Formats: sequence, C-alpha cells, structure tokens
Amino acid sequence: MNDSRINRRAFTAGLLAAAAASPRASAQGFAGLGSDAGGFAPVVPGRRLAFPDDHGPHPDFRIEWWYLTANLKDAAGNAYGAQWTLFRQAMTPGPQRSGWANQQIWMAHAAVTSDHTHRFAEKFSRGGVGVADVEATPFKAIIDDWAMQGGPAMEAATLSPLEVTARAADFSYALRLSANRPLVLQGDNGYSRKSERGQASYYYSQPYFTASGMLSLDDRSTPVEGTAWMDREWSSQPLASDQTGWDWFSLHLSSGDKAMLFRLRQRDGRNYFAGNWIGTDGRSVPLSPDQIRLEPLGFTAIGTRQIPTRWRVAVAGQDVAIETTPLNPTSWMETSFPYWEGPIAFNGNRSGVGYLEMTGY
Repeated sequence: MNDSRINRRAFTAGLLAAAAASPRASAQGFAGLGSDAGGFAPVVPGRRLAFPDDHGPHPDFRIEWWYLTANLKDAAGNAYGAQWTLFRQAMTPGPQRSGWANQQIWMAHAAVTSDHTHRFAEKFSRGGVGVADVEATPFKAIIDDWAMQGGPAMEAATLSPLEVTARAADFSYALRLSANRPLVLQGDNGYSRKSERGQASYYYSQPYFTASGMLSLDDRSTPVEGTAWMDREWSSQPLASDQTGWDWFSLHLSSGDKAMLFRLRQRDGRNYFAGNWIGTDGRSVPLSPDQIRLEPLGFTAIGTRQIPTRWRVAVAGQDVAIETTPLNPTSWMETSFPYWEGPIAFNGNRSGVGYLEMTGY
C-alpha cells in the first residue's frame, strides 16, 4: 500500500468525522442524512424494484448501504453476533468522474459480538480507484479484503448463496449464507416512508438467510451457525432535518415469522413509526404506526451516553408482546458516525433472536 493512498484515506475519514461533529450536520438529522438533496435522484412511490440490477449501486442517489447482521452460535451454545456493512455516499451529484476525481465515498463496518466483548473495525475508500465497489452481476461488494459476493450459482431472486468475509486485528469471520425464499420488499412494495413529509428510501431485505462458517476472536477460531438478515436501502434524503436518529429492530421469531420495526426520533417527540410483518408464508405486510409500540425499559451507560438497551416491543394485530435483552449491552460502534449495534434475544408471548441498531444518541 503506498503512502498516497494512506493519506487520502485518512483525509476522507477526517472529512466524514468532521461532518459528523459539526453543528450544521447535527441540525440535519443523524450524520447529516436530513440535509438538502438537491441534484440527486428522488425516491418516489410506484417504482418497481428489479433484480439483479438493484443489487448493484445507484450513484444518482446520495446514499445507500448493503447491511448484514447474523445471530450465531457455536457447538457449545455460546451466542455471537456478526455485522458486515458497506456504505456508499456521493459528495456531489452529476455524471460519475474517474479516478481520484470520483465523487463517491465508500465506508465499511465489520463487528463481532459475544456476551463479554464487542469488536469492530472501519474502512474507507474513494470510489473510482479499484479499492471499493459493488457489481450487480455477478454480485460482488468489496472494500480492500472485505467481501460479500455470490458465485455463478447465485440466484438474483434470493441473493443466495453468498460468501461474506472480514478481518481485523482482533477478529475475523468467513460465513456462507443460503436462502430458499425470495427477497422481501419493505414498506409499500419497496417504497419505505421515513416521515409524513416526503422522506423515504427504497428498501428490501433478505431475512431468510441461514449462516454457517468460522468466527475468530483473538486468534481462537470456532465453527458457528445461525440466522442472518440483509438489508438494502438507497435514498437521497432518508431523514427529515429534525429527525435525530433511529431505533431499528430485525426479529426472527421462533414461530418462523419475521418482523422489521423502526422509530425515527423527532425533536418535538412526535416520533415516526413503521415496519413490516413477514409471515411464515413469506408475505410482507406493512404495519401502520399505531400498530407498533417501542418502549425503552433499561439503559446502559456508555461514556456520557445513556443508551436504551432493553426494550418492550408490541405489534398490535400480530399477537406480539415481548421484551428484548442485548447479548452485550456495551455493543457501541465508536466509528466516524457512532452508533449502537448488537444481537438481541426476546421473550414474552413470543421468543426468538434478532438485531437492534440505534443511532443519534
């Protein structure tokens, strides 16, 4: 690796960190995602998602991500979580430029969580220089030596099978993901509202992945298996300027049902709720805001922050009244845009496992 690339990456990381810390960014929602998106493509209802094309990047939109979380266990029953995420953000709209003039910034996060530790790593790259990219066919999402990719046998309708790898100084994993059910369109056929004022994203998921492979912590490797959930979203303005962050749940119920729930926190306290119920038949049904109840039950002190790591969750009309518990309440991602992300278990009138992500605290 040459010094020029190191310095340019450091500059990119510093640029993003400065944006996150600036008063202007904090006034435009978490990570500046509520800022004006003039010149970028809008998210509009009625667009039909198409595969494999939509597995690839959408550079006309300002931001998008490929987001995987996995609930895993080893042979002794010890629980782990794994996360792999690649973000693309455009600095300016317009035709794509080549080389270092390219306006795309790529950022990636990987993490491994157990009941006693939480490890994470972050990578950056500029687009156009061959270090980070996503291709729809054959599907491949890479940044340096981290990769999520399918082979010749991958089916576009299921985004399966996939191989996912990440390595850092104190953890690594290599997972194989398989799914035998089609992708799930979130929101209204993939159009996911984020406020009552027009903010939205295109959003689909693969919640049916089974995962198996190897996970390593401090050079001790163990075979693991479990369930995984992948989210794909792209947008140009996914938040309103007064929305400070979100609380997002993916739930694998022991009944075979799945649920995606989130609330977007607004400064006036009138938070926006949305979600989808995914039945055992694979049918995705949008949930109305008044069906969803998300109530913090317990907090964890992380530095000066108080993070709501235990929750009461209810879904009216689906017979869900549960309480969630984190595998590790200190699953804080101290990345350029800090957030909490970790595996959870839940009990009540339903049981299961899932993941919780909380931003803007």
